[in-house]
Amino acid sequence: MKLLDRFRVAPSALSLTAHSVRASWPSSKMLTTVLAVGFAVCTTFGITGAGASVLDIKTLSTHADRVSGGDVLVQITLDQSQTVTVTLNGNDVSSAFHPGTTPNTLVGLVTGLNLGRNTLAAQDKSLVITNYSIKGPIVSGPYVQPFICQTQDFTLPDGSKLGPPTDVDCSAPTKINYIYLPTGGSALIPLPSTSSLPANVAMTTTLAGLTVPFVVRVETGTMDRGIYQNAILHDPTSEPAPTPFTPPKAWNKRLLAQHGAGCPGGWYIQGASEGVNILTGTNLTRLGEGWGIFINTMQNPSTSCNATVAGEQTMMGKEHFIETFGVPIYTLSTGSSGGAITSEGVGNTFPGLFDGILIAAAFPDTLAIPMSGADGHLLAHYFTVTNPAGFTVDQQVAVSGYKGQQAWYDAANQSGRIDPVPGRVDIPGYSSAVWNSAVPVAMRYDPVTNVGGARPTMFDWVRNMYGRAPVTGFGLSPFDNIGIQYGLGALNSGAITTTQFLDLNQGIGGVDRDYNYVVNRSVGDAGAIKRVYQAGLNNDGSGGLANIPVFDMGSYNDTSGYHYQWYRFAIRERLRQSNGDIGNHVMWRGSSVPQPKAWALLNMWVTAIKADQSNIPEHQKVVNHRPPTLVDGCWPSTSQFVGETQTLSSLPNTACNTVYPSWTNPRFVAGGPIQANIYKCQLKPINLADYSVSFNPAEITRLMSIFPGGVCDWTKPGVNQTGVVTWPSFGPSPDNLVFDVTAP
Repeated sequence: MKLLDRFRVAPSALSLTAHSVRASWPSSKMLTTVLAVGFAVCTTFGITGAGASVLDIKTLSTHADRVSGGDVLVQITLDQSQTVTVTLNGNDVSSAFHPGTTPNTLVGLVTGLNLGRNTLAAQDKSLVITNYSIKGPIVSGPYVQPFICQTQDFTLPDGSKLGPPTDVDCSAPTKINYIYLPTGGSALIPLPSTSSLPANVAMTTTLAGLTVPFVVRVETGTMDRGIYQNAILHDPTSEPAPTPFTPPKAWNKRLLAQHGAGCPGGWYIQGASEGVNILTGTNLTRLGEGWGIFINTMQNPSTSCNATVAGEQTMMGKEHFIETFGVPIYTLSTGSSGGAITSEGVGNTFPGLFDGILIAAAFPDTLAIPMSGADGHLLAHYFTVTNPAGFTVDQQVAVSGYKGQQAWYDAANQSGRIDPVPGRVDIPGYSSAVWNSAVPVAMRYDPVTNVGGARPTMFDWVRNMYGRAPVTGFGLSPFDNIGIQYGLGALNSGAITTTQFLDLNQGIGGVDRDYNYVVNRSVGDAGAIKRVYQAGLNNDGSGGLANIPVFDMGSYNDTSGYHYQWYRFAIRERLRQSNGDIGNHVMWRGSSVPQPKAWALLNMWVTAIKADQSNIPEHQKVVNHRPPTLVDGCWPSTSQFVGETQTLSSLPNTACNTVYPSWTNPRFVAGGPIQANIYKCQLKPINLADYSVSFNPAEITRLMSIFPGGVCDWTKPGVNQTGVVTWPSFGPSPDNLVFDVTAP
């Protein structure tokens, strides 16, 4: 394996001289350039002679234990300004260092890292840097196979293709495209030449007040089996090539992460598009303001419905951006639906990658959707097949928790993303074994004709975290419904009778490893359940989300389509449960939420937090600096805002709930928490005082036989419920290693 698998600078720049070269301060001309591009030199710097000491060495572009691609941006802090010799694995690399933005610091892009452990040293201080291939993986475990390359199908901004893969890991050469906005135009088009600008190039004014040609540099390449892109204003006709020390002059020092949406079909493919176009719509506005933007096909749940891979991709993508352009003041993430899930999941599990998130059509995580869907799926089967005449439609809906039958069915049908069997016939709208057309039919699992094929489920695609069944190798499932009293709330409200309640819970059954209906209830794998929490596949809000603004800016629907309000309240209550308050969470509801207003307020909030250099806890900084005007509320129209704390209710008990009522889900009706974060409940003996109705002696006997081990005790944490392990690893990185699926 090559020691250096990616170059971002000319190879000649990596060579080392035989004699010792000391890092020294630049000439006055160079200083002017450095100041102009943002790496200012404090006037206290200067060569003061012997006696200064190195206080600290740290990486700026990523964690030192998970560097990728052979280079890393490093800062060295001294107790006073002085020359210092810096070595990498014993070789002098001092010439790579420049004055930093703060007094007594040096910053350098260290290149030529070996794969594995490296030692960077200055005086008596040293830092171990562990470098991984740009191909990955770093923390997401061994490559899951099969995997379909799609670089040949990925369209570049000039209309050409990225090109065929150069190896089995779906790598492709990096391409740089320049595009521009013509005067009066609404879309970016290819720049004819990098030597001179066309006469019709439009001008744009950045957030810093700088007016520049609207010319965008777009870089496209591969990392970690995904296809990444970053985009930023840069005029190649008048500016040098970007580096962390000569960033594009129009960059406002802010960075935006983007993500796609979806999930079903998001397995075994590289992706032929990003899921979100970073060059159009709102992103075009952000580029014109001077923002940098980055994205990866594997941050798109429709390509890869794997939260750990998305975190790894974001980690590597942000690292590469910083090593190309420099350190941003702050990084935001936005997204809707699956993009909201990725913003939240990465923000919580990998603290520090994002400084704030703006989300819409939100869910707490990818797992919440099929887990609730599975409960609804079992109910639908019971009511349509097992006992089709035993309940009225209104009674069925009362047991489901949803607004109506359509809302319930749409939610239930989302469990198709954990069903590997093709062609299953079920309730209207159900689709099992969802595949992207890029995956050949011959590779696909079939329980009869191709038992060795790839299984199209979240559990199998994410089996490095869930674990694998010993014999079959199938991904383990956390779905468990032991002890759940389906319809308990409907029973206690009088919507259903004791007989119906007992019939339902006796006949509800479960699913097997192929998601076939079975008579017995489902037992989730205890190890998989624990790792759900540790890996952040259950977003508990106790990690990075505790210390950044979480702005849920809207959308409303509780009628159909499964983007329901209770998911948003699940996020909020998980934050409250983990952190004691929800001061960093804002919820706006409605179909007419003004996104520009939300965006402006989020930036105001994050800017104030970043300006606070006090030593108070980060969570308190976020709470303290929330703009006074930024309160919970709803938007009946784009011009009407009702400011009030948002609550979960289908009753017209507040102004917002009157306009935007919310419903729940089957497990909530069964007594579970709205957080939907207990996958296997602890059990307790049946207590007749828990029921608002009376059972006769025969019914009591029957109730005991239905739940011989007891019923769910929702006052206790779930079985194996634990907090997230931030910056977790599932291999090959040994740091924060949670689980190694390859271990015996």
